[in-house]
Amino acid sequence: MPELKKSLHSKTRKSLSQIGRSAIRQFDQEVSSIPGILKLTLGEPDLDTPDHIKDALISAVQQNQSHYAAAAGNIELRTAISNYLKKVNKIKYNPNSEIIVTVGATEAIYSSMTSLLESGDGVIIPTPAFPLYSAVAIVNDAVPIEVDTSNTDFVLTPDVLEDALQHNPNTKMVVLNYPTNPTGVTYSRQQLAALAKVLKKYSVFVLVDEIYCELNFGAEHASITEFIPDQTILINGVSKSYAMTGYRVGYLAAPKQVVTNILKLHGFAVTTVPTTIMVAATEAIEHGDADIIRMKQIYSKRRDYIVTEFKKMGFSLASPQGAFYLFAKIPDGFPQNSRTFAVDLAQNGKLALVPGVVFGPGGEGYVRLSYAASMDHLKEAVSRMHTYLNNWRKNNESN
Repeated sequence: MPELKKSLHSKTRKSLSQIGRSAIRQFDQEVSSIPGILKLTLGEPDLDTPDHIKDALISAVQQNQSHYAAAAGNIELRTAISNYLKKVNKIKYNPNSEIIVTVGATEAIYSSMTSLLESGDGVIIPTPAFPLYSAVAIVNDAVPIEVDTSNTDFVLTPDVLEDALQHNPNTKMVVLNYPTNPTGVTYSRQQLAALAKVLKKYSVFVLVDEIYCELNFGAEHASITEFIPDQTILINGVSKSYAMTGYRVGYLAAPKQVVTNILKLHGFAVTTVPTTIMVAATEAIEHGDADIIRMKQIYSKRRDYIVTEFKKMGFSLASPQGAFYLFAKIPDGFPQNSRTFAVDLAQNGKLALVPGVVFGPGGEGYVRLSYAASMDHLKEAVSRMHTYLNNWRKNNESN
């Protein structure tokens, strides 16, 4: 086993020492060894990729579509994305110069932020939030400005945004994610218009992550790109909507001047997305509307069940209008340290949920549950939680 030369220990990138590996996945791995554990930890659809999408991939392999594609992705997929965004986001992006196909939405976020951020730049991130945004900001020596939204129903309001921008003149970027991971909360068209009115006054980029946009259970999805396309870098992908997480296809869309620079970093980092995988993604976007409807109906039924049952057990909840997460407030009388609660639940209740603290300010005292699991597993999870809560109360009453 090779040991790093001692004189090199201090020469690794210092900003990486300020972050850890994904806290969500670390917790998932930590509890995986518990015998009989039921995990509702990861945002991983339990549904299968539709057959027509798999058939498109198999056909591409059989037709020897195994050569390099353009760095930005093959034009067929970029054209499909352009048509899709015109329909859903109400804006036309040029497939030749304003869209990049990436290795998942994660790479789209990383490449976009790394291409734009410099040392000392501020990045406003409404929290609770997926930890990736803060981590990428730190790696680039930028400054995460985490704005707790727990007092405004987990929605960033125009007044709070204005205040954050005024008090942080170094801000270069504002991150928005909706429907939101971990809360499932989303924004109406009116709310986005109000935020856009504030953002128009400032020279800031808006990184908008809409990876869950098709899993919206309320009104039709709205996007801030409709109001400020000249400031926005739009992130999306096929992972969640079509149950294609392992295919690793995301994309970004933005004004040409921004895309040109992001494409440089993307090309050096990954060269291009695998050609056969892009054929499957094209099939999904062009012919997968019925799949989305079917999957959304399944998730909606699960959401209604799990929300009802957790409320019965005394949990107060963020209002999950999209995605497939439940962000539940730990009931009064139980440990409000979310990690303490989650570890004890895993060890003694055989049920794994993610501690809310990993999602930043506003997350402590909550746990996140992913209902991207079968109804049988969700019913078992409710049973285990009910038993755990009752046993905890009995044990602590006796003490």
